[in-house]
Amino acid sequence: MTLRLLAPAALLLASTACFATRNDVRILQGDIFALRAQEARADSARARQIADLAAALSASVGTVRDSVRAVGDRLTSFQGTTRQELYSIGQQLLQLGELMGQSQTAMRNFRADLEERNRQIMEQARSTVPPAAVASVDSSRPGGAAAVPLTEGPNVLFQLGLDQLRQNSWSAARDAFTQLLTAHPNSDRVPQALKGIADAYDGEGNRQQGDSVYRVVVSRYPTSEVAPTALYKLALSLNRQGRRPEARTTMQQIVRQYPRSDEAALAADWLTRNPG
Repeated sequence: MTLRLLAPAALLLASTACFATRNDVRILQGDIFALRAQEARADSARARQIADLAAALSASVGTVRDSVRAVGDRLTSFQGTTRQELYSIGQQLLQLGELMGQSQTAMRNFRADLEERNRQIMEQARSTVPPAAVASVDSSRPGGAAAVPLTEGPNVLFQLGLDQLRQNSWSAARDAFTQLLTAHPNSDRVPQALKGIADAYDGEGNRQQGDSVYRVVVSRYPTSEVAPTALYKLALSLNRQGRRPEARTTMQQIVRQYPRSDEAALAADWLTRNPG
């Protein structure tokens, strides 16, 4: 009797327990679905952030690449412009050098023409003076000395000597330069005339005489503009004669005494190429 009364109660209890378990499962499943949905949303947001970051990074890389390309283009343009400007400056320096050389030649020719004109005027004036006046002037000189004949000016003689040198007329060139030294010993052309005489000797192969005159130029006119040139030509002549130690000593003298001259650079280059 008692068992019969307990049976319904046990059945009710078991049914209630089963119902609670199913409800818990549904709750758990709901929580899982919610968690998955939340994770999916988080993954989607993270994916969007990564995509945005990648897009921003790509844009930055593109900007940097464009900047680098622009800098490279500017650098290339700058290099091209710089090369062009340097070339233009070089051309202008060459033109300036040519103009300076032409100016020096023009001035030398002008002075020579002026001296020649003056000589012709003096000769013409002499030729128009009455013979009696000339005789009275000559008789007034001590010992009845004759009038000194007029000669070409130093620039005329120097130009004549240069022309003869260019034509390899060594003897005629020496005659013109020697006449300049004799007639105009105080002229500023004297150092150049001496160097011209040395060049004439050197040109015809008489190196001993040429070397001797080159030494005279340097010893008598060490501050002349032709002194380093004469010294450099002397060194080259000594080297051609096989006198290498003397040539080296002379080249070193050029570098030491005339460091700012063009010949100093040439001498330094020669010393580099011909070590002792």
